[in-house]
Amino acid sequence: MLGRVRARLGMTALAVVVTGAFAAAGCGGPGGGSASKTTSTASKATASAAPTCGKGPVTMDAYFETGFPTPKALTTEFTKQYPNVTWKVREDQFAVITQNAPRVLADDPPDLMRLPQVSELVKDGLLKNLDGYAKAFGWDKWPASQLQQMRLGPGGRPRGEGSLYAMGLNFSMTGVFYNKKLAAKIGMSSPPTTLAELDDAMAKAKRAGVLPIQQFNGGATGGLAFPLQDLMASYGPPGPINEWIFQKSGASIDTPANLKATQHLQQWIKAGYFAKDVNAVEYAKMMSRFIAGQGLFMFNGDWESGNLDKRMPGDVGFFLMPPAKEGGKQAAMSAPLTFGIGAKAKHADCAAFFLNWVATNARARDIAVRVGGSHPMGPANAHMPPAKQGAVTPSTLSAGAQIGKDNGAMDFIANATGAIYAKGWTPQLQKLVAGQQSPEGLLKSVQSEYESQVKG
Repeated sequence: MLGRVRARLGMTALAVVVTGAFAAAGCGGPGGGSASKTTSTASKATASAAPTCGKGPVTMDAYFETGFPTPKALTTEFTKQYPNVTWKVREDQFAVITQNAPRVLADDPPDLMRLPQVSELVKDGLLKNLDGYAKAFGWDKWPASQLQQMRLGPGGRPRGEGSLYAMGLNFSMTGVFYNKKLAAKIGMSSPPTTLAELDDAMAKAKRAGVLPIQQFNGGATGGLAFPLQDLMASYGPPGPINEWIFQKSGASIDTPANLKATQHLQQWIKAGYFAKDVNAVEYAKMMSRFIAGQGLFMFNGDWESGNLDKRMPGDVGFFLMPPAKEGGKQAAMSAPLTFGIGAKAKHADCAAFFLNWVATNARARDIAVRVGGSHPMGPANAHMPPAKQGAVTPSTLSAGAQIGKDNGAMDFIANATGAIYAKGWTPQLQKLVAGQQSPEGLLKSVQSEYESQVKG
């Protein structure tokens, strides 16, 4: 998820074996050195050295997030096109990956890994510097905004500038899915255009005996971070939130606008707009309930568009979180579905070739849209598959274009540090639901935890 929970979000998305001998030896190609070498020989690679996976047998070791079909669909198609490459895939929930990432990358580094926030991983030299691959494949000629969130300075800070240490399978974006049949039941004929209209729709749903919001907030991933960040986008600009996520000096999540957003979320909780057992609902249960018609709205990412088009064809709509004031600009969590290559990965060049293939191959881009429901990475003029009218996927792609127009892309607040989701947002949001925390206390607690981690 952009955090997927990717995250998602991330939200909400490379190779080179110059010769078969390189493949057999596992030698580094233009990707160059580890994360500790911010300016590496990798950056001197030329396009003529563009990597491949070679022609000999290659078994790729991958560590992916459970519950998302896109990565496995892509690896399956890749093997069809490159039969010498097979995949050994391990899957875990995002919270587990977040906790395991430093140990896995240090002790048994996969060739390709779904990543949480990467600052600490770069600081510890656990990720490969991808500048050489970017030059060899031409990623540096893509729209700069696609790669910004995966660039880091020396030692892993600041984010948003410096060398490239990760790549995306596609661009994830969050917003609000809605059940069209339940919307018709309460007289909602079109998506709300203001926060007040959204509140009104929720109130009507509650009176009609329809659960207003189907959301997850159980286990180790606090899913109420999704509606909270959407509310933050309604009440204030995305810039200060991105500064906090990118660990800019002096940045704080504890602002007047974010307090209004957290108070608004508390109002939804007290009004009974979430399921009574929301603190016990994990992501998979939320999805099964929403697909079963148990909930008008669901705050989630476009990575579910393909799944919902398959499971609820024609019955799902999507809209960006409406602004607090009519006509206001809109913002959303919008980030690459982040993957990295271990600094000591055995097949780094093939992993890089795969990531480049994902962004540039027509069939791979079809999968990103039709299976993942998200906008592919890659050149601005790259192939885009036609989307079926009446499906929800065209709505999510259109919403992405609106976010670009309004310059409203944010990273996920759970990605500010490697542990802020597990130690900050999740426990505090669960306490807010349980009536054990106030909006003011939640923001102060998260900011305190953030500062201790950034300084650590």
